[in-house]
Amino acid sequence: MKSLHTCAALVALLALATPAIAADLPAPPPASPAPVAKDGWTYTIAPYFWAAGLAGDVGQFGLPAVHVDADFGDIWDHLDFAAMVMGEARNDRFSVFGDILYVKLSSDIDAPRRLPADRVDIGSETFAGFAGVGYSVLQGPGGNLDVVGGMRVWHVSTDIDFHGQSLDGRRGRDSATWVDGLAGLKGRYDLTDKLYLTGWGLVGAGGADLDWDVGGGVGYAFNERLSLMVGYRALGVDYSQDGFLFDVVEQGPMLGTVLKF
Repeated sequence: MKSLHTCAALVALLALATPAIAADLPAPPPASPAPVAKDGWTYTIAPYFWAAGLAGDVGQFGLPAVHVDADFGDIWDHLDFAAMVMGEARNDRFSVFGDILYVKLSSDIDAPRRLPADRVDIGSETFAGFAGVGYSVLQGPGGNLDVVGGMRVWHVSTDIDFHGQSLDGRRGRDSATWVDGLAGLKGRYDLTDKLYLTGWGLVGAGGADLDWDVGGGVGYAFNERLSLMVGYRALGVDYSQDGFLFDVVEQGPMLGTVLKF
């Protein structure tokens, strides 16, 4: 039983931002040029790096649920690939935005004692994709506060491959996919012409009993197109279905480059 818990703990550990167009209207001197007119839509894309640790309870492959408490260093040691990006399209008070998070991890370990195998390969993939819309209930020269709502798709999968002894060639896969609806607030406030605050808070449910996401940061604009943001994010989900348990909180600092066009 201890070996099963050891294997489950290893599985659990791995399961885891248009420029303005100026127009001069013809007028007799000494009339001033017409005000700058903004394009209808502006677009932002923000690739980011999130150094998140993970804590919670995970259960897969019919094994008893185990508690996991892994810092980012533990996850980094097994990281194969990660992609994280946010984006937004905005027209006056209306906005459409999204967030994609994908992480792939793997490990090649010696089999636990009393398990009839020499080596165990473990691989894990986690995907969370959010798409939503927003409307500014507060908007001014200094920033905006939006009411937002949307859907998040989750996919979590883990593969185990045994090598050697009587389990040689045996492999297994356990996965789950679900969709949650979320709603909340998102905003930005300019402290100066260079420095700004940004943040969001969302909560909801659906396939999961609870799904939430909060974050905030400080940004510095180098020019109209490029800025850098540092902040902190926490994301939690509580999903349980047919023996697959994923009740975790991921949190940590984040760093992003914000491109506007």
